[in-house]
Amino acid sequence: MSLRLFDSGTQSVRDFVPLVEGEVGIYLCGATVQAPPHVGHVRSAVAFDVLVRWLRRTGVRVTMVRNVTDIDDKILAKAAAAGREWWAWALDNERAFTAAYDALGVVPPDYEPRATGHVPAMLALLDRLVDRGHAYAAGPGDVYFDVRSWAQYGTLTNQRVDDMTDVPDDAGSGKRDPHDFALWKAPKPGEPTTAAWDTPYGRGRPGWHLECSAMAHRYLGESFDIHGGGLDLRFPHHENEQAQSRAAGYGFARYWLHNGWVTQGGAKMSKSLGNGLLVTTVLDKAPAAVVRYALTAVQYRSMLEWTDDTLAEAEATWERLAGFVQRATERVGAATPDEVASVALPAGFAAALDDDLNVPAALAVVHETLRAGNTALAAGDDDTARGAMVTLRGMLDVLGLDPGSPQWSTTGGDSRTAHALDALVRAELDARAAARAARDWATADAIRDRLTAAGVVVEDSPTGARWTLAASATDTPEDF
Repeated sequence: MSLRLFDSGTQSVRDFVPLVEGEVGIYLCGATVQAPPHVGHVRSAVAFDVLVRWLRRTGVRVTMVRNVTDIDDKILAKAAAAGREWWAWALDNERAFTAAYDALGVVPPDYEPRATGHVPAMLALLDRLVDRGHAYAAGPGDVYFDVRSWAQYGTLTNQRVDDMTDVPDDAGSGKRDPHDFALWKAPKPGEPTTAAWDTPYGRGRPGWHLECSAMAHRYLGESFDIHGGGLDLRFPHHENEQAQSRAAGYGFARYWLHNGWVTQGGAKMSKSLGNGLLVTTVLDKAPAAVVRYALTAVQYRSMLEWTDDTLAEAEATWERLAGFVQRATERVGAATPDEVASVALPAGFAAALDDDLNVPAALAVVHETLRAGNTALAAGDDDTARGAMVTLRGMLDVLGLDPGSPQWSTTGGDSRTAHALDALVRAELDARAAARAARDWATADAIRDRLTAAGVVVEDSPTGARWTLAASATDTPEDF
C-alpha cells in the first residue's frame, strides 16, 4: 500500500501499514446530538468518506465505525429547556444528522453505535481500569481516571500534565488531581431519573471519553488502524481516550487523523459564537452536490473558510463537471456502474490521494481530464470523449461527486419539477426550430432571448438544439 497519512500522534507523515493486510478498521468520532448539524459538523464525515472511498477503490476491506453520543450534559440541558424527554431530543437530532449525511452522499458506516446502547461495555472497561489502579471512586456514582498513574498521559498532544489546561467535565467533587477526568458521573439535582444506570460504583451515567473507548473496542478490537475526528477533539477527548484504553492494556489506535475546521472570519464555526450555518439552511441555497464539493475540495487537514463566495465558486465548478458528463453521455452513451468502478485512474490522481488525501492536487487532474474531454467533444472525437467521461466519473466517484451516479444525476430521475421544466423548454425549442425552418429569424431569436433571460443556455448542434441551466458564476474558458 502506497498511502501516506499525517499521523497527529507523531506529528509526521507516515507510510500507512494496516494491522491486517487488505483490511482497515476506522473509528470516527461522530455527532453529539444536542442540536441539528451545521456545515462544520458534517465536514468530518465528508472528509473521512473520501478516505473510505479511496481505500475501497484500491481493493481494501474497510470496517467503518462512526458513533453517536446520545447522552451528554448539553443534551440533558437543552431537552429540559425545550420541555422534551432527553432521549426524544437526542433521537430527533440524530435523525437530522443522518439526513444531512445522506443528502451529502456520505456512505453509511458499517456500524453506528449509540452510547446508550453500550453501557455494559463501558462498565467492563471501568472495572478493568479500577482493578489496574488507574481509576478510583470519589463518591457514589463518581469515578475518575488517575492521570498521574499513567506515565504516557499527554503523549498524543505532546504535553506535560503540569502544563495542561484544566478542562472542566461537570462531574462532582472528590478529584485527587484537577487533571483527572470523569469516567462515570453521578446524577445532578434535577436531572431525569432515566438518564442514569445502577452500577457497583453508584447510580450515574458515563463520561464522554469512556463511551468512545468502549465502543471502539467493541467493534474494532483491542487494536485498530485509524481513529479520526475534528481537530478540536485532540484534547482532551482523544488524549483521554488513548490514555484510558492503553492503561486498560489495549493497543487502541495506531494512526490518528484530524480534520480542520470550517471557519467564518477565521473563527471555528460554532453555535456558541453565533456563526453556525445549519445544513438545512445551506441546502436551501445550493444543491447538495455543490455543498459536498465545497466541503471536499479543500485538503482535509486545512481550515475551510466559509464565505459568501464559497457556494458560488463550488456551483460554477460543479456545473462544468456535470455539464460535460451530460453532454458526453448524450453524444456517446452512458457509462455503466461497472465501467466507472473499474476504470483505470490517472497516475497523478492516485498519487495525489496517496499523499495524505491531497484532494486539491487530485482535482487538478480531474480538470485536466475535463479539458481534454471537452476538446474531444468539440472535435467530434467520440472515442476520446467517452474515455475522458468514464475516467472523469471514476475519479469523481472516489470523491463522492460522480455526476452520473444516482445520488447526483439530473437525468432519468423522478423529479416532477425537472420533467416539467424539460417539457416547457423543449416546447420552446420546438417552436424555435419551426421558426428557423420557416426562416422567421426574428421569432427564433426572440425565443432564444426569452430562454436566456430565464437562465437557460441553448446550444445548437448537428443533432439539434440542447439546453442547460446557466452557471451562476463566470465560467473559466479553458474548462470548456
